[in-house]
Amino acid sequence: MVSTRAVPNLVFRRLRGQRSAGEFAAAVRRAAREIGEQVACDARYIGRVESGEIRCPNYAYERVFRHMFPGAGLVDLGFSARESVRGRGARAVTPPAPSLLSLPPTLDSDTDEECDVLRRVFMTSGPTTVAATSLGLGGPAAAGPVSAADPVPAASPIAVPTQRRVGEAEVSAVEKAVRDIRLLDDQHGADGLYRQAAQPLRAAFALLDAGTAARRSTSDRLYAGAGELAISVGWLAHDSGRLDDARSHYAEALATARLAGDAALEAHAFCNASFLARDMGRAREAVRAAEAGQRVARPLGSPRLLALLALREAGGRAWLGDRSGCEQAIGRARTSFERGPGGTDPEWMTFFREAELEFLEAQCWSALGDWPRAARHARRASRLQDPHFARNLALYRAQLAWDLARSGTADEAAGAVHEVLDLLRRVQSSRIRVMLTDTVRALRPQGGPEVAALLNRYEALPN
Repeated sequence: MVSTRAVPNLVFRRLRGQRSAGEFAAAVRRAAREIGEQVACDARYIGRVESGEIRCPNYAYERVFRHMFPGAGLVDLGFSARESVRGRGARAVTPPAPSLLSLPPTLDSDTDEECDVLRRVFMTSGPTTVAATSLGLGGPAAAGPVSAADPVPAASPIAVPTQRRVGEAEVSAVEKAVRDIRLLDDQHGADGLYRQAAQPLRAAFALLDAGTAARRSTSDRLYAGAGELAISVGWLAHDSGRLDDARSHYAEALATARLAGDAALEAHAFCNASFLARDMGRAREAVRAAEAGQRVARPLGSPRLLALLALREAGGRAWLGDRSGCEQAIGRARTSFERGPGGTDPEWMTFFREAELEFLEAQCWSALGDWPRAARHARRASRLQDPHFARNLALYRAQLAWDLARSGTADEAAGAVHEVLDLLRRVQSSRIRVMLTDTVRALRPQGGPEVAALLNRYEALPN
């Protein structure tokens, strides 16, 4: 019979040094605030860690400890490897693609008390903006709208449960949070949403740790919902320029998918990971992640999903300068896309219409330096896009402005920038602002009255 007696964490005790447990707990709380985390650390928690009662901290504490002790992993800090605790991680897990490093193999927190800490942090985290309260997973009334010109009403909060079993209401709340994040992002962009959306994400993973669901179908939905929420929050981080945060969220979603055996969620995680890798300048990683996503997605029977993953591959190949490989991937994408939408298409793919197809192809030709061809596709994307999706419309026009500027069509490029600036009155996206900065820099030496008028407007904008 294997002993379950706690083994003292002597490493962590040495790290505390001469400080009392209370003093060290205060240092942990300060470190948490430095990175935007909230942990209810006290002397009792430190004692439980040092006694070995807490074999592995939850993710919030792990991030804080890594911040306090740079370069140290969980094992270096005296904890057990995450896959060795609580059983679910002990089963065989398919190794991640070589491009996705250090994926967490399980998503369990260590104890019920740690779940309660997450719940208290989420429910009592102070005033939040409309994003948190409109996600339906808790929080007080909204402190203010995302945009003064386009306020969004807050929804009624749903408390994270303290019971051992999770039911329909809680799972539905997680699923609603995913839909609401996507809707708010479409309308407003990511910058004003990311930090607030991270709160329901913590609550969703607290639900996973709260106990077992009454039915297997409920459990599967909870894992899928939490994973999709991680991807949605990762996208907000991605679009607002927090690329390392996005990478962490996507890895968390991929780990969740593999634990649950959810191929659709895994394909989604690979899709976003490929997109992020390209934006981080890791083109080979982008290709590998897209290829892995296509392998996972083939049995799912969704041509549109395969089309999108092929375009992610094309984008990576374009940044590698592989024109032939890029053209082949685009060809596969168009063939799959033309098979039309189907009942097996994932819900999150509602954005992937002809306008997005044209935009992603424009990005490929732009990366390959074929600016006129890129501009043609970006122009089509702008014309096809539903104006309701303000963020994507701004993105497509920003891509058009860049391609026109690089192809020497300065006046038209300046006009496109003006259109994007008009949209940015209600859309907040760091990625789009960076694209405009690069475009204005490319236009500046080209001169002309249209460019001069644009420069006057651009330089008068508040920083």
